[in-house]
Amino acid sequence: MAAAGENLKINKDRLWDALMEMAKVGPGVAGGNNRQTLTDADAEGRALFQTWCEAAGCTMGVDTMGNMFATRAGTDPDALPVYMGSHLDTQPTGGKYDGVLGVLGGLEVMRTLQDLDVKTKHPIVLTNWTNEEGTRFAPAMLSSGVFAGLHTQDWAYSRLDAEGKSFGDELQRIGWVGDEQVGARKMHAMFELHIEQGPILEAEGRDIGVVTHGQGLWWLEVTVTGKDAHTGSTPMDMRVNAGLGMARMTEAVHRIAMAQQPDAVGAVGHCDVYPNSRNVIPGKVVFTVDFRSPDLEKLTAMRVAFEEQAAEIAQDLGLGLSIEPSGHFDPVTFDDTCVSAVRSAAETLGYSHMDIISGAGHDACWINRVAPTAMIMCPCVDGLSHNEAEEISPDWAAAGTDVLLHAVLETAQVVG
Repeated sequence: MAAAGENLKINKDRLWDALMEMAKVGPGVAGGNNRQTLTDADAEGRALFQTWCEAAGCTMGVDTMGNMFATRAGTDPDALPVYMGSHLDTQPTGGKYDGVLGVLGGLEVMRTLQDLDVKTKHPIVLTNWTNEEGTRFAPAMLSSGVFAGLHTQDWAYSRLDAEGKSFGDELQRIGWVGDEQVGARKMHAMFELHIEQGPILEAEGRDIGVVTHGQGLWWLEVTVTGKDAHTGSTPMDMRVNAGLGMARMTEAVHRIAMAQQPDAVGAVGHCDVYPNSRNVIPGKVVFTVDFRSPDLEKLTAMRVAFEEQAAEIAQDLGLGLSIEPSGHFDPVTFDDTCVSAVRSAAETLGYSHMDIISGAGHDACWINRVAPTAMIMCPCVDGLSHNEAEEISPDWAAAGTDVLLHAVLETAQVVG
């Protein structure tokens, strides 16, 4: 097997041009993107991506969840493909790089291999996973979850957005229902390049994050019920205030996460207050708790502690309480061989690097259940993500993509 030399690198300017061109599709209001899944903007971005892939010598396949697979043939027809990719959908006020870097970095790998006529034993496949963000249709990582067998396709198709439109109907409407069975593809390995979405790499002055683990997660939907009443005429000792219950439970979330330091986080990120009037004491509040940790014992302990403390708070205030899980996955340990390929690539190329734990969920976390998987991270300015001001440098993007190129080539086995 021939090895890829340290002088083999991608075209930094071409990569950046592709990122900026894709950013024109579904522009946000403040310099980022609003290319939510299964919107017209998503369809436009998909079409552009397909055009680019085919121009790079790839053939495109699409499965019945709309996952896109651009394939570059290998020399061995029996060798399982090496996959790479991420997602093109964004948050409503998303940045230009979250997910997109992993897809277009993979495209730049394909273009570089075509330019240099590099042949590999294993085919190489670039994937755009549908609905990673989970903003319009919950949960996140929906289509990779179906691929990995965590959800059924019927269940995924039945997910509704805020307007009551279903995932299945909207996928059909934008014309991206493919004919491949979801999950039928087999993988030799998969690599996902992503921005860190946190401040560690930039603070440490490192070019590359070698992702060894992914945090586990519990999302809990909490419904607190009290009694609507006039804020001006209801005595303080006669109130059944659901808003007060939420406030105390929010403080409990913070206290519980702090008690599990290090490597544990928790917050309340979304709430709906009813009737949401300035002069009515809230009669009902629905909010979500997000606990994360790479340590399963800590993750479980945080959920148990919150359920116990929330029940005590509700009882003290005379409130009704319901807690339902709305999302969960256990901590992820990425494949040692794939992680080593990432680390080796960074060292070969002379990029500074460090091991890191992913604080966010990614498609790779689900695919890791069905194939050897690893992730590569590059810094982002101030760790800011899920924000239109999200920013990276062309050098960071290029370094991450160079590492992706070398890790994929080591795994796919260069021929000749």
